[in-house]
Amino acid sequence: MGEDEYGIAPAVVDRIGNEIRDLRDADVEVAIVVGGGNIFRGAGLAAAGIDRVTADQMGMLATVINALAIQDTLERKGLFARVMSAIKINEVCEDYIRRRAVRHLEKGRVVVLAAGTGNPFFTTDSAASLRAIEIDAGLLIKATKVDGVYSSDPTEDDAAVRYDTLDYDDVLDRKLGVMDATAIVLCRENKMPLRVVDMNQPGAFVDAALGHEVGTLVTALN
Repeated sequence: MGEDEYGIAPAVVDRIGNEIRDLRDADVEVAIVVGGGNIFRGAGLAAAGIDRVTADQMGMLATVINALAIQDTLERKGLFARVMSAIKINEVCEDYIRRRAVRHLEKGRVVVLAAGTGNPFFTTDSAASLRAIEIDAGLLIKATKVDGVYSSDPTEDDAAVRYDTLDYDDVLDRKLGVMDATAIVLCRENKMPLRVVDMNQPGAFVDAALGHEVGTLVTALN
């Protein structure tokens, strides 16, 4: 949503599309898990009194809207993209089937994964970890608004320290705000490396995918 308070900012989606095009130009297979917080946040709706299952289902539908926006942007840039949803919505996108997703990647298509895991009570973080593991990704990139993982919120604490590398257990023990605990445990148990980068930093996605030192790497250090 960029600087807006709600919705989709075309300039932001276009910039993200350019970053993804750069990844494909570097011959990197790309699968993207999108959230829907710019439209609805299930947990927030639930806190306001809406049934949690219903609220999470509304949040899943919001991710489909974002996924379609990304697909359209990528196609206008000459890339081939497929939206795959964890909930059935066949009129606008495909169902998520792991083998089909892998086949799309092998054919050079960008796969945009929507609707989280398809289940309430699971975050987009958990969906990203799960999908990365399922498709046997080489790296899970968490695109956020800061340039890595800090000891505390850098927007509120000037003394916050950025980590270059962390162990999964360090993230859990220190309760660092990387991803939710379920997502980190999934990565740890399946040895999925995770790199946290600033999505507003030009070239961050390519640098992360090519193994350069950018952001914070979360992996097994011991």
